Amino acid sequence: MTHLQAQLEEWSNRTEKLQKRLREAGLQGCLVTQNVGIYYYTGAMQTGYLFVPAEGDPTYYVRRSVARAERESKVRAVELVSFRNFGEQLAADYPWLGQSASGQAKPAVGADLDVMPAQLYLRLAEAVPQVSLTDSSSLLREARSVKSAYEIDCISVAANVAADALSEGLEALKEGMTELELMAVIENAMRLRGHVGLMRMRGYNQEIMTGVVAAGEAAAEPTYFDGPAGGRGLSEAAPQSASLRPIGRGEPILIDIGCCIDGYTIDQTRTAVIGALRPELQSAYDTAVAIIRRSEQWLKPGAIPEDLYAEALRMASEAGLSKHFMGFGKDQVKFLGHGIGLEIDEWPVLARGFRSALEAGMVIAIEPKFTFPEWGVVGIENTYVVTETGYRPLTQSPERLFELP
Repeated sequence: MTHLQAQLEEWSNRTEKLQKRLREAGLQGCLVTQNVGIYYYTGAMQTGYLFVPAEGDPTYYVRRSVARAERESKVRAVELVSFRNFGEQLAADYPWLGQSASGQAKPAVGADLDVMPAQLYLRLAEAVPQVSLTDSSSLLREARSVKSAYEIDCISVAANVAADALSEGLEALKEGMTELELMAVIENAMRLRGHVGLMRMRGYNQEIMTGVVAAGEAAAEPTYFDGPAGGRGLSEAAPQSASLRPIGRGEPILIDIGCCIDGYTIDQTRTAVIGALRPELQSAYDTAVAIIRRSEQWLKPGAIPEDLYAEALRMASEAGLSKHFMGFGKDQVKFLGHGIGLEIDEWPVLARGFRSALEAGMVIAIEPKFTFPEWGVVGIENTYVVTETGYRPLTQSPERLFELP
């Protein structure tokens, strides 16, 4: 099989998987409007709208750039002639969309309403009046939660780059260096190896840089980011990640970095210290390691995500560290790990309410961390793929506390 044939088969399988879910949900089709979703199903990321019928071939209606979409898309790509007449163009390609008789229900078409701006929803309702748009966000996220061998290979490439970059950062680390200087070394190493420079998130108003590099109490500074550690950041306009604070001796240095290659992301955390951690922090770090070891024992098909979270809570409580687990006080987050792929915050989430069993092919980042407002953050994070019999780590960085002289 040629590389092109393999790519076409990969994207064809994605479409077929979505169409099966659409039929099971009683939907006639799905309209995908978000860039990441469009890329997942077409292999291109140009401005436009993808329509996937429950039966038949999808069409990618492109506003800009049509030429590039035609060259890159694995599905039929055509120019969106006019947004105002989008409904007519859709009906011309899919005549059954406009065939509901008077008094009959309009065809139900799913859409990614969790990320669609309200204004776009209203405009689409006006431009495509012959269908009833319904929320298919969960369906779309579930369809992407199980990764193909191709996707796992992409994440593995990013893992190797992140490991190399961490090594370069640790070699450059020295007392008095600012958090930003250390982050710059790591980012530079990743960029030169193909990191796209961002990691995408689905959550509304959630942004992420290459990750968090922060030391001491700056790492523990709370922020809007929905994670156990945000970092002080450079200003109120960017209140997360690295700051201009110098790194001192004996304080925990949280290196929570991701790397995105060809759209796919790895997420990992390592803790470093120049000298040695104070005993309380060392004990918390050891507990984080114990939690990730226990999570690995449970990480297999059939496991329930919220059960892994509940066990982590139990272990943190047993260690007397509940109020420091995954943040501090009112800023604690309520999860242990998250799915990862084209976005950082994919499904499944190791949190309460996620009762659907894990499946082989799911890729999950598990990140037990402990936050101490006056001292900093310690913890660890690995990314794993669930296999038929258990799990396989994708993270390549050595798993240890990095104690530097």
